[in-house]
Amino acid sequence: MFKWIALLLGVPIAVVILELLAVTWIESLQARQLASRQPEVNPQDEARTAVVYFSRSGNTALAARQIARHLDARLFALEAPAYSLGLSGLLHALKDAYRLKERAEALPQINPSNIDLASFDTVWLGSPVWLYSPAPPLWSFVEHNRFDDQHIVLFNTYNSNFGDEHIERLKAKLMARGARSFEHRHIQRGRMSRQTPPEQMLQAIDEQWFNGQTSP
Repeated sequence: MFKWIALLLGVPIAVVILELLAVTWIESLQARQLASRQPEVNPQDEARTAVVYFSRSGNTALAARQIARHLDARLFALEAPAYSLGLSGLLHALKDAYRLKERAEALPQINPSNIDLASFDTVWLGSPVWLYSPAPPLWSFVEHNRFDDQHIVLFNTYNSNFGDEHIERLKAKLMARGARSFEHRHIQRGRMSRQTPPEQMLQAIDEQWFNGQTSP
């Protein structure tokens, strides 16, 4: 009897492990595919807009570069070594995304943690959505920086959904750190096994965020 109980308990665990392995395989495949499709960005020296983003498998990076091309913006990528591609990085990402809901101070190490944004009028902040919330590296960046008198545009790529309460909490933190105004833009890619192609995502960004104008 105990043998059968152990077997039954082991089946859900095996399913979870297989799902996690499938996700890591899809993420690695996406990263390789998107690495060769990232639009080239040539910001102006006098750029008044900054795009700061964290991306794990490349979707948010693709969106960030499209935004930067539209706005001639300076581009800043955030790195979070604990969330590197692979099973270990995925488990750390899920753990921290969950902990962030319980403890707001549960933030990861990022590089760079601080950027001098004083010369910019508008700052776009981007990340994927993990467990219905912007990914922890973006929260960490907000915690370590000021946004005095700046217009903030939060942008997210996501698979299924996001929680408005998490967006409002991040907005409140940004406003407390000096932001003048805030707006939120988002693009749904769909479930990982059947995401919309990158070209369609870029087209949606052009149509929904930039009134149908194609990037230069």
